[in-house]
Amino acid sequence: MSCGRDGDLGGPTEKCGVVGASLAGRDAARPLYYSLYALQHRGQESAGIVTHDGFQQHDHVSMGLVGDAFTEADIDGLKGSAGIGHVRYPTAGSVDKSCAQPFTVSFKSGSLALSHNGNLVNSDEIRDELAGKGHAFTSDGDTEVIAHDLARNLLEEDLVRAVKRTMNRIHGSYSLAIMHDETVLGVRDPEGNRPLVIGEVEDGYVIASESSAIDTIDGELVRDVRPGELVVLRPDGEGYDTYQLVERDRPAHCFFEHVYFARPDSVIDDNLVYEVRRELGRKLWKESGIESDVVMPVPDSGRAFASGYAEAAQEDGSNVEFAEGLMKNRYVGRTFIMPTQDERERAVRLKLNPIKSTVEGRTVTIIDDSIVRGTTSTQLVRLLKDCGAEEVHMRIGAPPIIAPCYMGINMATREELIASDKSVEEIREAISADSLAYLSKEAIADALSVSQSDLCLGCVTGEYPYDIDDEETDRDVTRPVIDGASD
Repeated sequence: MSCGRDGDLGGPTEKCGVVGASLAGRDAARPLYYSLYALQHRGQESAGIVTHDGFQQHDHVSMGLVGDAFTEADIDGLKGSAGIGHVRYPTAGSVDKSCAQPFTVSFKSGSLALSHNGNLVNSDEIRDELAGKGHAFTSDGDTEVIAHDLARNLLEEDLVRAVKRTMNRIHGSYSLAIMHDETVLGVRDPEGNRPLVIGEVEDGYVIASESSAIDTIDGELVRDVRPGELVVLRPDGEGYDTYQLVERDRPAHCFFEHVYFARPDSVIDDNLVYEVRRELGRKLWKESGIESDVVMPVPDSGRAFASGYAEAAQEDGSNVEFAEGLMKNRYVGRTFIMPTQDERERAVRLKLNPIKSTVEGRTVTIIDDSIVRGTTSTQLVRLLKDCGAEEVHMRIGAPPIIAPCYMGINMATREELIASDKSVEEIREAISADSLAYLSKEAIADALSVSQSDLCLGCVTGEYPYDIDDEETDRDVTRPVIDGASD
């Protein structure tokens, strides 16, 4: 499903959010429910929870936002102190309940439930192999492929070995929350592309896509799940065990988590997202700062960038004023539901309204996290000039997006990406800005205190950390040959 977004107004859409919990003496459903609320920004299409009471599995999965997907009765019916949950935005699979998660499987070795954040590169190959061996699939999503492969391996191996065999077969981006009977597991892919953290609550342990979900249930962040690591939460909240199942020479953390997707109050790979974004804003000023009367963010994603940008500018003696000059209407639906280009353009005026006194007769710098199609940026520049801005300069807290994402972000195609075939100057002309500058890849890596080679930069370089058909790689990597599992 394609969408398109510039800033916060309609294009790469969030992926999914996963959570799992093993508690002592109380049902896990309500803490899972609150955690999903904290992860709602990662998916608005469907929500679900599966629990296990020691005897049987209970599940409730529904389309829509978390608050609409569950009633009080639904939560009360999810018995058991262990469970997993999921919020979904579809990046692989249909937009219907058949692809909503957690996905459940019952087989002779017990019950299995699985929540997935990410996207597999070789799911079709594994699906074809398993279908040839008699596995019946009910959806076209890659999560069901993982579930069936793991279920098959559990018939022959213990839990840890079964997970390792599946990890050696699937290729792509994934953070998984899994429940086998009443045992909850967390798995992060060997490149660590998608985030996953461990948290501790008073009566047990949790895993979640972001630490903000742990904060919501009064827990404490323990640490990130390491790339290629399996975390097994012990029943009744008694602790957890970890197994380093797969190791790689270097990770491929998604830089866009820090730029846009994650909540500012989350800690991912030891970095507080809010502070990373402020630092990116500071670097944006150092690299391409321009004197103007006012700097303002495109809400909400540009706010921390603009704050850091303005702070760095003022430290250098600039008189630029930081202002919230664009007011957001929070009651308008996300623009990816707008079916036509004309409606997407009109949606900008529905969502954002400039404060005239902040803009009129002044030079303005607006800060956003990205430009995808260019539609929203064009509309914003026009909106501010119609409101009396003398000049409108645009600064972007990420490099130009020139290629699609295959790792679980619903990004526009190359044909739709304005930077795929246009220079920065050509984009500036297209959006009618007085100037335009992007942040460099070097600044991104420096703000995260990592090497560029340890990041997934595929959408801004066109080189990926996975073996993807017809695409270049940024490392020596080959997808598994699917002719049977091997250790």
